[in-house]
Amino acid sequence: MSGALLSVENAVVDLPTPRGNLRAVDHVDLVVGAGRTLGIVGESGCGKTMLSRAVLQLLPKKAKLSGRVMFEGQDLTKLPAEKLRKLRGRSLAVVFQDPMTSLNPVLTIGTQLIETIQEHLELDLAQARQRSIELLTGVGIPAPEQRLTQYPHQLSGGMRQRVAIAVALSCEPKLLIADEPTTALDVTIQAQILDLLAREQQRRHMAMIIITHDLGVVAGRTDEVAVMYAGRVVERAPTLALFKQMRMPYTEALLAALPKLDVPPHTPLPAISGRPPDPTRPLKGCSFSPRCRYSAGRCSTEKPQLSPAETLEHLYACFHPIAAGRGA
Repeated sequence: MSGALLSVENAVVDLPTPRGNLRAVDHVDLVVGAGRTLGIVGESGCGKTMLSRAVLQLLPKKAKLSGRVMFEGQDLTKLPAEKLRKLRGRSLAVVFQDPMTSLNPVLTIGTQLIETIQEHLELDLAQARQRSIELLTGVGIPAPEQRLTQYPHQLSGGMRQRVAIAVALSCEPKLLIADEPTTALDVTIQAQILDLLAREQQRRHMAMIIITHDLGVVAGRTDEVAVMYAGRVVERAPTLALFKQMRMPYTEALLAALPKLDVPPHTPLPAISGRPPDPTRPLKGCSFSPRCRYSAGRCSTEKPQLSPAETLEHLYACFHPIAAGRGA
């Protein structure tokens, strides 16, 4: 992990609930290098967003975080609140799922952009306003001077997400976390937003983490993919290696659930049977075993650990991995 921009080491996030302790993130290790893009994929509730909040140190007040989150050699879990506040927005930035809730509804677009820029870059009002116009132009918003005076509700969903991206990019962050940035948008706008993020990431040479439930989003847009299930990373590999030969049955099931152009119309999509496990009632064995068609023997009694496949970069947690040449 030496030389990495971000390294998450043995991260565990526990949340107290009326039904008992809920382990949202379970001993996760991740590394993101400068200028690299990591995709984190999994079903809703698998711990993707909670992991990103652990990186940003924005967990709920009652959450308990153990492990280390190293960013540029600093352990973020040990930084005081004021240093974290200066780091967020300047070096660490985030684009949330729904811009309608991440943007302040009672402040104009210009106020929100200018406030961020002045807080971190120490520009005067005229300079901050000019930079805001340049940012809105850069993310593809027409008539940027007019948009500065408008409120979030006056823009479409796609335009609001572009504004959220402009705010996140305003201070030239070194790492951008995009937490399902296209969930609330239609398919055409989704592609535009993803292309915009990829273009800005390459132009600024910043690192990026894309969080999504769709393997199709990370294909061709990331350098590495981490697949999460029940709070754990169950497969991690360079993107091309993962799609060439995935080893984890859960990854295979996620890919099989994607719509395909070469199937006849009205063909039902394959679905993953069953439900994810109750996080307050962890299973003794593999968390995916009740839903896995390959489950047998010790799958229900032992929890598999990440093991290397063909290379040390490709890791999977499975006792019965998909054999080479038998991929999805």
